[in-house]
Amino acid sequence: MSDTPILPGESPIEPVNLREALEERYLSYALSTIMHRALPDVRDGLKPVHRRILYAMRELRLNPDQAYKKCAKIVGEVMGNYHPHGDQAIYDALVRLAQDFAVRYPLVDGQGNFGNIDGDNAAAMRYTESRMTETATALLDGIDQDTVDFRATYDAANEEPAVLPAAFPNLLANGASGIAVGMATNIPPHNAEELCNALLHLIKHPNATIEKLIEFIPGPDFPTGGVLVEPRENILEAYRTGRGGFRIRAKWEKEDTGRGGYQIVVTEIPYQVQKAKLVEKLADLITEKRLPLIGDVRDESAEEIRLVIEPKTRSVDPLVMMESLFKLSELEVRFGLNMNVLSNGQIPNVLSLREVLKQWLDHRLEVLTRRSEFRLGKIEHRLEVLDGYLIAFLNIDEVIRIIRFEDEPKKTLISTFELTDVQAEAILNLRLRALSKLEEMEIRAEHDRLSEEKRQLEKLLASDQLKWSMVAQEIRDVREKYSKKTELGARRSVFADPPEIEVDLDQAMIEKEPVTIILSEKGWIRALKGHQDDLSRLDFKQGDELKVAVKAYTTDRMLVYATNGRFFTLSGDQLPGGRGHGEPVRLMVDIEENHDIVDVFVHSPGRKLLVASTAGYGFVVPEDEIVASTRKGKQVLNVSDPDEAKVCIPVDGDMVAVVGENRKLLVFTLGEVNEMTRGKGVILQRLKGTALSDVRVFSGTEGLTWLDSAGRTFTLSLEDLEQWYGLRAQAGKIVPKGFPRSNKFGPAF
Repeated sequence: MSDTPILPGESPIEPVNLREALEERYLSYALSTIMHRALPDVRDGLKPVHRRILYAMRELRLNPDQAYKKCAKIVGEVMGNYHPHGDQAIYDALVRLAQDFAVRYPLVDGQGNFGNIDGDNAAAMRYTESRMTETATALLDGIDQDTVDFRATYDAANEEPAVLPAAFPNLLANGASGIAVGMATNIPPHNAEELCNALLHLIKHPNATIEKLIEFIPGPDFPTGGVLVEPRENILEAYRTGRGGFRIRAKWEKEDTGRGGYQIVVTEIPYQVQKAKLVEKLADLITEKRLPLIGDVRDESAEEIRLVIEPKTRSVDPLVMMESLFKLSELEVRFGLNMNVLSNGQIPNVLSLREVLKQWLDHRLEVLTRRSEFRLGKIEHRLEVLDGYLIAFLNIDEVIRIIRFEDEPKKTLISTFELTDVQAEAILNLRLRALSKLEEMEIRAEHDRLSEEKRQLEKLLASDQLKWSMVAQEIRDVREKYSKKTELGARRSVFADPPEIEVDLDQAMIEKEPVTIILSEKGWIRALKGHQDDLSRLDFKQGDELKVAVKAYTTDRMLVYATNGRFFTLSGDQLPGGRGHGEPVRLMVDIEENHDIVDVFVHSPGRKLLVASTAGYGFVVPEDEIVASTRKGKQVLNVSDPDEAKVCIPVDGDMVAVVGENRKLLVFTLGEVNEMTRGKGVILQRLKGTALSDVRVFSGTEGLTWLDSAGRTFTLSLEDLEQWYGLRAQAGKIVPKGFPRSNKFGPAF
């Protein structure tokens, strides 16, 4: 073995930069995936595999009026002649084109088991048969009239169309989905009549806005129906940018089962959701107790979908129950919109709704032009032949003599009668039996008819307006064929605004019953059934008595206000029952030993409260900000010893009345009191050597009201309160005559 080193260029191994090689090969792979596999062409809405399947079926003459043929034969034809990939991939694509729950307007008419909405697979290709639908023939209409370009197949043995003529707006009508390298596409199906209306409008108004176009195309139309709950502004933005999404829900109805019971029946499920997996998922959620409102779910579907959902109890609100299902299951899904398509079969880009429609119209205009030019060429050729036939008919004996006796009859015919090569060839190719049909009248009649058609075609080709008029007529024909009045064309998905329900599953499981919350002076709490008016017979522990009685419901949340300025939250359904004396509140929440409870009241979302301390400081706080989620509560009003939290009242008016233990009253406007979520607050009334007794917010137009010791109501108008009216932080003046000795205005809640 020689030790002589191999110099560069002498070895069969060629050094290559690894990075450059990987970049080159990955780019080649990416382009192949984008162009020839994953992205649809904007013109016919098809990927290569679907286009090849339809073209192969046409070559096999599988028209809608012809007999079915085995899918295995079709797959073999596609794989052998056009699509050098696996047979199962081709068959899966063919199956999807035949599934009416997957494709809005099926392109393949299948016979046999082509799968179902439960997710079951189709039968093997040797058992199923298929042929094209009318929609597929519309996509192929005119393909033999030079309307589209053809290219060599993978082995250069045949030719295949680069795109189909597409007399049907397939991209938007049937949608598309695919994942390429570095990009993806996802387009929902739409209603054909709505698309045609938008296209006709776009022909008349080429600069039409998206806002106008979605008046014709309000949103997708899924083959499985469902309810679209996406806001209009989101749909508008999605169609404007080509990116977005649509929320779609199952369609359901309530069925009464007698004796106050009911069940929910789901009749339509969202697009691309497999029913069997959906039912299985719902059952798992019930088992895991994540759907506490649901008692049972079962599938009673036959040909039509029928999912039955039973509530846990008859008192469960059906709207709340369904909202919980939409939140946790695939009864509501979001279908993403990403209109990433190939323009002219070469340029991947994300298009808006208007651009997609415009490019399809441009394609149809080109198809019309090429078809007209093709027909014009055929007519011109036929007219040339007819002119030759006419000459032959008028000189039939001489023509026969030349053909019989001349050595080169073609040249002789051309020179004798000044014929073209085409005319001479046509005369020579005439059969003897055709000689009897060469009647001058027939030849001239056909000649006149074709000449008129030629003039019309030339006129059409010379006028863009006539071309667009012809394209519009073709679209009107499609609109009539796929009208919403037909079974196939009827809109399946509907639009609705989702109910604005905040689903709190814990709250929803509580049966709503009236209760009366009783709080004693020593802090014992209980809930009596019903709304009690007579509380005189209530029993308390020795030395204890009633402090607060509140009418509420088991679904309510109770707010507890303590002297340290903290708020605590209790659930109405978790309070001890009315038997016995109840339980100490301190066992339920962490109230410090040296502090007591000021008040208990029912939480009212959205309300505002005014809180104040014995030192005369206070502020307005939104009630939603004081709801506590833990035993420790939420600190709201900051107080320092020896001061305590004293007052918590609802803000219902525009004036504030404050009274101190020194029986001095001050009235001022509510606008002088700050709104905060936590703090010491601002001084409401100047109190020297005394403490705040009570506060009331009232309406200036209605006046200030209080209750005396006998339960009588007194009301003073703003005019009557003129001498007590002032600014916040003043001392005030002695209360008016008749004001209660307790220095209290009466119950606030």
